[in-house]
Amino acid sequence: MDLTTLDYTRHEGVATLTLNRPQVLNSFCAAMHADLSAAFTAIEQDPAVRCVVLTGAGRGFCAGQDLDEARAMGGADAGETLERLYNPLILRMRRLPVPIVGSVNGVAAGAGASLALACDIVLAARSAKFIQAFVRIGLVPDAGSTWFLPRLVGDARARALAMTGDPIDAAQAAEWGLIWRCVDDAALAGETQALAARLAALPTRAIALIKQAFLAGACNDLTAQLRLERELQRSAGAGADAREGIAAFIEKRPPSFSGR
Repeated sequence: MDLTTLDYTRHEGVATLTLNRPQVLNSFCAAMHADLSAAFTAIEQDPAVRCVVLTGAGRGFCAGQDLDEARAMGGADAGETLERLYNPLILRMRRLPVPIVGSVNGVAAGAGASLALACDIVLAARSAKFIQAFVRIGLVPDAGSTWFLPRLVGDARARALAMTGDPIDAAQAAEWGLIWRCVDDAALAGETQALAARLAALPTRAIALIKQAFLAGACNDLTAQLRLERELQRSAGAGADAREGIAAFIEKRPPSFSGR
């Protein structure tokens, strides 16, 4: 792949995507959207990839939309930009049939915060900050933030974060349930690699079905969700990984999952 704003590496089942515009805190531009789309297409077509890590180069994770590019576009319709670029990206991440680990190494602001929250499991460096920066420039949270925030931290905290634009640090984000874990800056890379390796060794098909269940569960009532669980469990139970997991449990040995 010919990527200009993103580094893509793959090692032992883990694909690592590193946003690489450190001079502007990895803010989104049109080229980055294109690069992310190409990378996710490659991941979807590569059965050897069983986990994805998403992180940023330099001192930031992602500072949201590149406002210099937005200003250069003049009167571009912001809603059209969301519909064409951001919304498909967030949905694609949530529907990706492998887990995504967000490794937030620095500031995650605006759509950059939404990008982090679209990951399945988020680790953040202690120095990282999450900022719903939209209100600071007269805009509304987007790229899924108004959906993610109330579900993760509750309505009261979500409204305050969105309406004030106040930052919260990684420790507070973990305490509130916005992310899974806050780790020391020096430990972030190692913790991320260990988690990604662990996920890559787990039954990938089951994880894909878990993602499907949680995505639907946000809208389903209990009856509909129970029906969905029935169908997903039927699919999982017919797979090779379920047979291997059950056999390993009975035989008291570690399982060796194939991702099928």
